[in-house]
Amino acid sequence: MKFDILTLFPEVMNDYFKQGLLGRAQRSGLIQVQAHNLRNWTDDKHQTVDDKPYGGGNGMVLKVGPIYRAVKELKGRRRKVKVVLLTPRGRVFDQKLAREYADLRQLIIISGRYEGVDERVAENIADDQVSIGPYVLMSGDLPAMIMVEVIARLQAGVAGKESWLAERQERGGFWECPQYTRPEIFQPNNRTKWSVPKTLVKGDHRAIKKWRQEKGKLIERG
Repeated sequence: MKFDILTLFPEVMNDYFKQGLLGRAQRSGLIQVQAHNLRNWTDDKHQTVDDKPYGGGNGMVLKVGPIYRAVKELKGRRRKVKVVLLTPRGRVFDQKLAREYADLRQLIIISGRYEGVDERVAENIADDQVSIGPYVLMSGDLPAMIMVEVIARLQAGVAGKESWLAERQERGGFWECPQYTRPEIFQPNNRTKWSVPKTLVKGDHRAIKKWRQEKGKLIERG
């Protein structure tokens, strides 16, 4: 799967995507992730990407022209492609939507900044408008990175062996439970001991499974 992100600060993103599992997945050819500088698609010598809003108001608005040209070039004639505009007004990104996007061949993400994005982008260019939560950030850069990581994790081989993920898939969702490792007893000071639950150290797999079901929580559906 290919991820393309339109932003004004691609360096930070591209450096992050080179690290850890995402970096390894790219080097293995499982995914492609590239953040692009929107200024590359401007048509003036100053590489202007924003302007004052019609009707007055505070702040600047990202122009439709550079975004249109960028999406047109990046999209080409590929099939199974979606263009997503990140905006506080969009539908909330969740695991169900991530699974929907994971079936695509390409996802183009438009990261907004300043006061917003020319509404003609939402009306004519973007297929979806998405938000990562009921709050306002300074840009769409962090939401874009979150979306890529969540969706990339669903691609075969990116997050490790399929069996590792399958064993945590229960009841139509992702079952998350408390985890412990050595030492069995940790003493932060002479008066305190933090111990691993006895059930987990006795080796009774049936009891361990029951404990995890009781202590766990379903954190995704779809």
